[in-house]
Amino acid sequence: MILLLALIILLLLVGAAFLSASETAITAASKSKLHQMAKHGDKKAVLIRYLQQTPGLTLSALLLCATIFMTFATSIMTELLDRIFEDGSGVIYAPIIVSCLITIYAETMPKIISVNQPERVALFLARPMALICKVFRPLTVAINFIARITLRLFRFHVRVTSTSHATLDELRGVIDLHHGPGHDVPHERAMLKSILDLGSVQVGEIMVHRKNVTMVDADDPPEVIVDQVLASPFTRIPLFKEDQDNVIGVINAKALLRAVRAQDGQVNNLDITTVASSPWFIPESTDLLEQLQAFRHRREHFSLVVDEYGSIMGIVTLEDILEEIVGEISDEHDVTVKGVRAQEDGSYIVDGNVTIRDLNRQFEWDLPDEEAATIAGLILYEVRLIPEVGQSFMLAGFRFEVLRRHRNQITLLRITPPLRASSET
Repeated sequence: MILLLALIILLLLVGAAFLSASETAITAASKSKLHQMAKHGDKKAVLIRYLQQTPGLTLSALLLCATIFMTFATSIMTELLDRIFEDGSGVIYAPIIVSCLITIYAETMPKIISVNQPERVALFLARPMALICKVFRPLTVAINFIARITLRLFRFHVRVTSTSHATLDELRGVIDLHHGPGHDVPHERAMLKSILDLGSVQVGEIMVHRKNVTMVDADDPPEVIVDQVLASPFTRIPLFKEDQDNVIGVINAKALLRAVRAQDGQVNNLDITTVASSPWFIPESTDLLEQLQAFRHRREHFSLVVDEYGSIMGIVTLEDILEEIVGEISDEHDVTVKGVRAQEDGSYIVDGNVTIRDLNRQFEWDLPDEEAATIAGLILYEVRLIPEVGQSFMLAGFRFEVLRRHRNQITLLRITPPLRASSET
């Protein structure tokens, strides 16, 4: 009889250990990995995904079953010790012995295994977990109902939330925690973050400002316009008439060369306006995701950005949006401009027109970019005045020193990041 009682206690502890492992595995298993496995036809993964969709009921069923096992183990241990010692001391020693056995073998060890291999453990125990949840579901529903009613008596209202889909903040957190071998990991993190930010970034933040845009005057002689287009490193160039805010078309270098060839190289009689395509104007408040879809729908790569008054602010291209995701894209015709120069003391000499997003992406900084697009614009917004050369400011933990100014425009700064950001960079 003593051996039978010991065997029953052993089986109850083993059962409690499996339940403890199941509880940890169901919460620690990666939903994304299980989702991919379910897509490839793994039925156990489908079962685990179903159990994860109702975590409250699943965990309640597992805990309820584990509690039953532990209670019976304590009772039987008491009976076993009473039979061995015959002095009634079993009621004192049984809880102590069972607590030690449960803590070591039914709680700590199974949880360590589940934490290290959550998906593997979850798949191994998928069918037993599903059976337990099915059997105890009516009881767990009743228990949860009673618990909620009790909490309401104490004016604690429980909100029912869905955990089936990760929020954007959770995704960003996962991306921040993404680490791995190689030097491309920071670039991968930047790309993934940029994709999530497409819907919250406006074209006005990434556009090429009008003062940096190459434009040609429709009133110039055709040969002058052809020379300007051929000398430009850009494929598409806005064509204006009388005023640069009056853009009447966009010249495509290929279309212009075809027209020149059709004239046998004689460009004196070439009508440039017939070569130019119709301009496409977009408001500066358009977000990048919407504009990317518009580029695909219209099958165009070039648009002009206007403000609320209809004035030309700059241009944005399909390449500009793609660069927001993958980083700078250079070809053999690009003019390379180095806007950031690292210094030996850990600081950086930065041109004022360098965008905040480019700095954050390149160095994994966290400079605010909600109110300004360029680093010079950030200084003007934060200090509310036009600083003098030599003035220094502390913003977001970074030290900014104005090195050069042209009229009212900040053209060169020295940025000293915080010690931690500098060492990580």
